[in-house]
Amino acid sequence: MRRVMLGLGLAMAILATGCCRMVGYCPMMKSCPMAGKGNVGKVRHVVLFKFKDGTTPEQVKAIEAAFRELPGKVPQIRAFEWGTDVSPEGMAQGFTHCFFVTFDDAKARDAYLPHPAHKAFGEQLKPILDKVLVVDYVAAK
Repeated sequence: MRRVMLGLGLAMAILATGCCRMVGYCPMMKSCPMAGKGNVGKVRHVVLFKFKDGTTPEQVKAIEAAFRELPGKVPQIRAFEWGTDVSPEGMAQGFTHCFFVTFDDAKARDAYLPHPAHKAFGEQLKPILDKVLVVDYVAAK
């Protein structure tokens, strides 16, 4: 019985102090008081591009190269990978490129978004971008 009470007490302490602070993950990111405070665990930033009709292969290659250069320009980027759609399902809705960027936490991601190198990349991308889809999530195990 004492172990059960200790377990309940610990669970209540985690909830009271912010679960992400204690365990590195918050299942209720939108309402969590610690969300955006930079201590909720690794943030994955997933970016999908659909290019405008008429975009040349050379323009696409230039964008690929520019995105690949961002980790060398933005110190908050911890990991980076990318690829093009190879799914046989045909559900990509015209999105051809996926870029996967990892940050240590939300604070690092928040520093990346207004970074001059990221802003310059966006300006380079604008003329040929039809649509972009961005999803950020906190990595959970």
